Amino acid sequence: MTISSMTGFARIEGAHSGWTWAWEARSVNGRGLDVRLRIPGGFESLEAEVRNAAKAAFSRGNIQINLQYQRGEESHDLVVHEEVARNLVMALQPLVDDGLARPASVDGLLGVRGVLDVPRIGDDPDMLSAIESAMSVGVEPLMNALGDTRANEGMQTALVIGAAFDEIEDLVGQARACDSAQPAAIKARLQEQINALLEGQDFDADRLVQEAAMMAVKADVREELDRLSAHIGAGRTLLTEVGPVGRKLEFLAQEFNREANTLCSKSSDMTLTETGLALKTKIDQVREQAANVE
Repeated sequence: MTISSMTGFARIEGAHSGWTWAWEARSVNGRGLDVRLRIPGGFESLEAEVRNAAKAAFSRGNIQINLQYQRGEESHDLVVHEEVARNLVMALQPLVDDGLARPASVDGLLGVRGVLDVPRIGDDPDMLSAIESAMSVGVEPLMNALGDTRANEGMQTALVIGAAFDEIEDLVGQARACDSAQPAAIKARLQEQINALLEGQDFDADRLVQEAAMMAVKADVREELDRLSAHIGAGRTLLTEVGPVGRKLEFLAQEFNREANTLCSKSSDMTLTETGLALKTKIDQVREQAANVE
């Protein structure tokens, strides 16, 4: 079985020049493909690449991709603007000489804005380019890892859906075996209803033909059972297909439900009605699982 779920998680870590970072991707089910990014300032140029990679890898799901980074110790080099500090000392000296201020201390000078600076990565275009390139390397592995988790989840989903198809098939067999679904029973009910029409005082031959045709259609559930069997075969085929099949499975679940509803409405005994209701329960399980298939 090769279907993929829309649920998954992946994390890829990297490092370069004293910087460390981690890509994280979370995916949940959605009607279409919705990719949302949370990338820190300074690395916005990565957004287009990440978004395009996600669109190339997946067709459905709400995907949240985050990038977190941290500077290593060697990237925490501080820059002391000595000229600014000297100008401050010289400016304060007359006040010190007049006894109006104490001599400038190192702690006091470092607390003045503009004296001490922590370099930003954006201040060094070459470093920014190198870090972005290194981060970019992790995008494809991130998508592959997310795809793997979605595929693993899909395998479990396929087993659940496949088991539901098996149970639906058993219920269809039970419905076929119901006395009310047998040709002889159908013929007997039709004969009884036709006799009732013939006993009417205002007998109308045309109306008899119309009523008989309508009763024949309503009494015979074999057509619905045949279509249910065909849907089971189509569903099993979908579970083996490569590529997105979630929408097809959702549509198939609707068709299953349509036939089960018709079966219940045509039912003429409690056993067949109970079987039809059990069918609807299993079909709901298929529908719920299909909603999470890519």
